[in-house]
Amino acid sequence: MPAPLARTPSMQSLLLDLRFNGQHLAHATGFVVASTAGPHLITCRHVVTGRDQDTNQPLAKDTGGIPNEVRILHHSLDSPRDGVLWGWVERIEPLYDGVTPRWREHPTLGARADIVALPLMARDVQFFPYDLSADSKLELGPGDPVSVIGFPFGRAAGGFLGIWATGFIASETFVDWNDLPIQLIDSRTRQGQSGAPVVAYRAQGSTVMIDGVPKRIEEGAISQFLGVYSGRITDQSDVGMVWKAEAVRALIDKPVHSGSSTSQDSNR
Repeated sequence: MPAPLARTPSMQSLLLDLRFNGQHLAHATGFVVASTAGPHLITCRHVVTGRDQDTNQPLAKDTGGIPNEVRILHHSLDSPRDGVLWGWVERIEPLYDGVTPRWREHPTLGARADIVALPLMARDVQFFPYDLSADSKLELGPGDPVSVIGFPFGRAAGGFLGIWATGFIASETFVDWNDLPIQLIDSRTRQGQSGAPVVAYRAQGSTVMIDGVPKRIEEGAISQFLGVYSGRITDQSDVGMVWKAEAVRALIDKPVHSGSSTSQDSNR
């Protein structure tokens, strides 16, 4: 029997190290999507600006530092090795071209949307992109389990694989919180998970929609991308905000089908 690979969502989350001229400021999470313009890193706007979305004050209160680069832990091209995906390389991406931000903001919400897309210069790494073009298959609603896959406090699950923090959908999926394309979830999350993908993962399959009719899929894992985790509604609450997949799609002109987010995963 071949050695098992990590499940695809574990590999898709990337550890981010936000820095100013090489000096560490904060950790966060991101992930890659593919487009006709090349691979883009998706994460939160407050991650790349280094500023609070509401007050615009620096998040690094001890130094007041604002990041000008991000160090990303990518999968190396020689992974998997010996049947196990285990190999990473770091690449530095500048956040500015001169004084102009390199990231792309939401086309209509602009700075109000706490999500951005950063075009990646690195090409000598192995990408595991989320598929933004895939149709939604799972029937989801309040109380259904979902996972935030990221790096709380900059910690990983082993190597640089993401940690799964699992909670529940906390609001109707068709309702926008605060008149923004935000879904609420109830999950224990911490610093470092901003920018993490939120997925509904069913290891043994689930009910899916086929031609508008629910069908039970008994075999094969299903992973559905729901959006980007951006933080809690208050510091005292475990209710978190997830920018919906539709808002992420708006960041990318022409997503490219990658076949990775709703196909069977790599755990075998």
